[in-house]
Amino acid sequence: MRSMLDPDSPVLQFITKLVYSVWLNILWFVCCIPVFTIGPSTTALFYSCQKMARDEEGYITRSFFHSFRQNFKQGVLIGLIMTVSGAFLVVDGFVLVRLYKTSPFWAVLTAVFIVACAAWLIVFMWVFPLLAHFDNTTGAMFKNAIMLGMRFLVCTVLMAAIYIVMALLIIHVMTPLIIFGMGTCAFLNSLLMNNILVQIETKSAGTSEESMSEEDTSE
Repeated sequence: MRSMLDPDSPVLQFITKLVYSVWLNILWFVCCIPVFTIGPSTTALFYSCQKMARDEEGYITRSFFHSFRQNFKQGVLIGLIMTVSGAFLVVDGFVLVRLYKTSPFWAVLTAVFIVACAAWLIVFMWVFPLLAHFDNTTGAMFKNAIMLGMRFLVCTVLMAAIYIVMALLIIHVMTPLIIFGMGTCAFLNSLLMNNILVQIETKSAGTSEESMSEEDTSE
């Protein structure tokens, strides 16, 4: 019992970070109110949660707004692309419902729609964490999001399960749990993604060093 009450115990540290995730959830929600800021706000949320996953949280409010400012333009652009493409899929879904049993191509169109929805969800779960962790072009962010989501499919499924479980708890069990909401989901998903992002970062650093060595040799 004493070990559990020790401030340095893993259990108490995890609970502390859950409390931090509640505060981050509030910051995320407030910064999402203008709607067009959903992208940079979600990026800032994952930036802070990734620091917590690496035990580097420091001042979480400062970290949140640092990322919010730093990734504002690209976050707005990615958020806009995700919103427009998501709205397009919703409209397609309504059209497919109307076409049920009236079009010979309904089954094929439905299969394409399901694949497109799966791709959108994978990108949604990965693109903002990647933007929070790496500097890259917008096109590369989307490309890497779908590639990593498919490559680490087990992680992607677990991430989706966290969002689904949280939604079910809020809707069917206890609505006040919304205070945890996106913040806790982002923190738990950051724990899942931490090793993957570290591997990618290490590999990228190694590739950069090899390129620099080759340049030095050629000179």
